[in-house]
Amino acid sequence: MKKLMMKFGNLFAALALVATTLNVNSTCSHYIYQAPIPESAKKLSKIR
Repeated sequence: MKKLMMKFGNLFAALALVATTLNVNSTCSHYIYQAPIPESAKKLSKIR
């Protein structure tokens, strides 16, 4: 069971990294508010 949890944990960590990278390079679709991006996530940005 622990091996299964470790495999899924690694999978979810990789998916979270991909989702963060995609979200850093996009802007909010609403004109009202866009949350600030953490400094650690800004390192993943392709646009500088």
